[in-house]
Amino acid sequence: MHATAVPRSPLVLAGGLLTLIRPRQWVKNVFVIAPLIFAGEFLNIASIEKVLLATLIFCIASSATYIVNDLHDIERDRRHPLKSKKRPLASGQVGVSSAVVLLLVFYGLLGIAWVLLPAVVYVVLGYMLLNLAYTFVLKHQPVIDIFTIAMGFVLRVYAGATALAVPVSSWMFVTTLCLALYLAAVKRRQELTSNGSESREVLQHYTPQLIDRYAEMAATGALLFYSLFVMTARPEMVMTIPLVLYGLYRYWFIVEAKEAGESPTDALLSDWQLLLTVVVWGGVSAYAIWPSSPV
Repeated sequence: MHATAVPRSPLVLAGGLLTLIRPRQWVKNVFVIAPLIFAGEFLNIASIEKVLLATLIFCIASSATYIVNDLHDIERDRRHPLKSKKRPLASGQVGVSSAVVLLLVFYGLLGIAWVLLPAVVYVVLGYMLLNLAYTFVLKHQPVIDIFTIAMGFVLRVYAGATALAVPVSSWMFVTTLCLALYLAAVKRRQELTSNGSESREVLQHYTPQLIDRYAEMAATGALLFYSLFVMTARPEMVMTIPLVLYGLYRYWFIVEAKEAGESPTDALLSDWQLLLTVVVWGGVSAYAIWPSSPV
């Protein structure tokens, strides 16, 4: 039976729509909150409200990009052994018309958000345009595909800084870029080793050894630039450097030993040590600069 012929009850449709928008991936939008800590604004209620609203806007935008991507890849996903069962559109759990309606609702919500935080929505618009380019062109271009994914994280940080009307530190920018490149490279590595080069067109241009070198370079850069940032701009946060180092080690352990990493979100949420490291890092960072003036 063709995937679109599967009957859809309201409960099945609701579950499919929830899967379609990928709420688990919203964890990535925690990067929007980073400037709140580094700018020393985490005690300011107004600043907290603005950053949380910016995070919500990014959640809506990221879910909208997932819908567009799944609509574009529906026929390819139907031929994939795993995605044909897991992706709601490919499996027939959600119809195309329902997905389009939900997409229009999200676009409407972003229109409302523009009234509240126009500067943030402009950044989000840049993120959505970047993802459109990724969906249709850039994800097929080796190296560029990894940098495109990474720039999405940089734009999240920039959105948080824009919400607070504070400048983005050059150190924060390059550290975020390196960390995101590390996560993106590991994601590609796991896709290649787990599903082979046939699962994604761009993987035909990569080898595990090449991607390992990308990941090692990015991880080294992230640690180096973060340490330089801390020692020059936030010396009171020097105690967080070992936490960052441990987090990088632990994540690579999860990738190698548990064959995770294809989804950074799943890797984070499934490993209590890594999750605890992130929470402790946030707490120690806040304590170290409490209270503090913006960088």
